[in-house]
This record gives sequence, structure tokens and C-alpha cells, in this order.
Amino acid sequence: LADDDRNVLRLNAETSDLVAETGSAQLKRLAAIMGRDFADNAAPVDAGRDGHRVIGFAGLPTLNRATATMQYLFVNGRPVRDRLLVGAIRGAYQDFLARDRHPLVALFVECAPEDVDVNVHPAKSEVRFRDAALVRGLIVGGIRHALTGAGHRASTTVASATLQGFSAPAAPVWQGQPRGSSYPVSHLAAQAVAAFAPLAPELERPSARMETMPQDATALRDYPLGVARAQLHETYIVAQTADGIVIVDQHAAHERLVYERMKQALANTGIARQALLIPEVVELDQPSAERLLARAAEFEELGLVIESFGPATVVVREVPALLGTTNVRDLLRDLADELAEYGTALSLKEKLESICGTMACHGSVRAGRQLTQPEMDALLRQMEATPHSGQCNHGRPTYVELKLADIERLFGRR
Repeated sequence: LADDDRNVLRLNAETSDLVAETGSAQLKRLAAIMGRDFADNAAPVDAGRDGHRVIGFAGLPTLNRATATMQYLFVNGRPVRDRLLVGAIRGAYQDFLARDRHPLVALFVECAPEDVDVNVHPAKSEVRFRDAALVRGLIVGGIRHALTGAGHRASTTVASATLQGFSAPAAPVWQGQPRGSSYPVSHLAAQAVAAFAPLAPELERPSARMETMPQDATALRDYPLGVARAQLHETYIVAQTADGIVIVDQHAAHERLVYERMKQALANTGIARQALLIPEVVELDQPSAERLLARAAEFEELGLVIESFGPATVVVREVPALLGTTNVRDLLRDLADELAEYGTALSLKEKLESICGTMACHGSVRAGRQLTQPEMDALLRQMEATPHSGQCNHGRPTYVELKLADIERLFGRR
């Protein structure tokens, strides 16, 4: 791509078929378009069923943008900007990102030509799938499986953004130093050592708290998030790893752990129902009522029991207990609208997960609570074993990892 005499973009030909497989060649090309950060923080997506396949890469939730411009979608090799696909991506990440933040993804959807209509938009930027629910399910499931495979990992951009936030203080003007001149860092350090030499005996004496903390190097290598060394302001845990340090927001981290446990409990034991003392009768238009009743069995699994109550009317007898007091009429209308647009219902699941998030927030370790050494280490071990623990429910990092080499550069040791 050239602009007058200037080459804006030049990409050499790749020998492998970028759409045929998810691998290093594809990621190399995507990195040239989307940046090195995406390549370093992308999880491979590969899901298929009934002649449909979705492959590509999905960025970690902590790598996000204020707009959706870094979302590249293709159907049978054709670039599209389809509402179904965009909505599926939003649904896959809604558990991890705030609504005003957008993930970075590159997805290729492959299916038989007869299973997709490409002539529904003048610019052919939208398509219509014969089985929209299947395609949406593949995208949501594929992305979530990829993010789960990433484990507790947060994006590398978290550390780089943290380091960029540091600024070295202005060099002090030492006695005898001409104004405007500068000394090498090593020279300043030598003067500082000389100035504090009388205090050396006191400085060499470690605190009793640090003497009691484990120093086993093997343990540091075995634990990706290291061993807890201190708690600052009753909010942040500082841990030492084999090659750096980790700073953990204890409230955000524990909130995510509680949330994941609640979701797992919902998946394992089902959703408790709450019978309505007076069943709610909801009047809808005929097509909406028919769409809802056709999915009555699926809604029942989610704790919502509905029945026909005459033409274009539905009666609600039970609702999920987690929803508490809710506007049943609005809930059914939202479900009907989503069935019409996507062929699947999202609002109920989203409402349940939102309730789980609220409960997890109230049930988590709060900022301001002092933790013991075993409690801090236990939190770190749980984070390592829990997928998605690298970010809170809004896509913010729960911990920041700084490598020793980066810290040494901050102090001019490298």
C-alpha cells in the first residue's frame, strides 16, 4: 500500500494458507497488521461442528481498546462486518470486559457456500447464515475455550504500561556540581553510598518479619505468581517470583475467584427456581410468543418456566432465584428480541452472571483487610489454578508482574 512515494504498508507473501490452519504463519501476518502486542497476547481459536469451522486468534481481555476497529472478521475468505459475528464476540467477552471496551480478534469462519447468503447487503459486508445459532455458538465457545486455555495469564501490555508510568526523578544537585551539568548514574550512586555509610550497620540488619518469610528458590520457580513477601496499605500483595515481582490487587483477585466458583456451581448443580405467588401473564405479538414457546425447554433449564396462555400470550410461573425481584415483562421482551435477531437468548444468562458478579463482589476479600502470610500465599495459589484470574470482571488486571531486568533498567543497572 503506497501513498504517493511513501510505502505505508508492505507485506511479503506467505507460503502457507492463512485460513487453512491456525499457526505461526498466520500469527506473523496478523502481527504485521495488528501489532506485536496482539501476537504476544493472542490465544488460538479453533472450533468446528456440522461442516462449520471458526479459526483465528483472540486477544486476552486485558488487551483491549476503546473501539472495535481491531476486530477482523472473514466468512469464506470475504471480509465482513456482520452484526451476528460482532454480537457473538461481545457475548464471548461480556464476562471479562466493561461494556465500553472492545477486544482484539481475528476470526475466519468457513462453511459450505450454500449455508451462507452473501447478498443481503449492497456492499456485501453482512451475511446471513442458514444456522445462525450454530455459528454464534462456535464463536462464543471457541473464544471462551481459548481464553480458558490462557489460564491466569494477563497480557504483557499490563507490565509495559506500568513501566511507562514510572518516571525517573530529577537528578539532585550535589554540592560542588555546576548547575546544568550531569553525572552518570553510577557516580551519583557512589556519592549516595558515601553519604549513608554511617548508617550501614543499621541497614544491614533485616527486619524480623522478613527473616520469617520463606526464601526457598525452588518454591519461587514452582509458583508462577511467586511467594508473598508483604502487604501494602491492606490492599496490595507484593510477591517475589523467580525472576521478578508481582503486585496483586487482593479485592479484584478474590472477587474473580469467587465469581468463577459461583459460575461453576451454576453449571454443576443447575439453577435454583423461585415460583411466582401470582403467575405473570405477558402479552406479546404472535411471532415473539411463538419464538419464546419454541425454546421453553431451554428456558426451563435456566430456571425460567413459561407456558402458552392463549394467542400471543405467555404465562411465567417460575423465574431463576438469583434474579430476585425482576421485571418479568421486560425480561421476556428482551429474550424475544434476541431470538428474533440472533436465534438465541442472551439476556437471561447475562442477568444471572451479572447477579453472580455482584454477589462475588460482596463475598470477596475487601480492600483494607490485613491478611496473614498463609492467606496471601493461598490467594496466589488459587489464582494460579483458576482460569481468567488475571483480570477482574471489567477487564482490568488483577496483578502486575515486573521482571527483574525491567526493574534494573528503571534504576540504571542495565
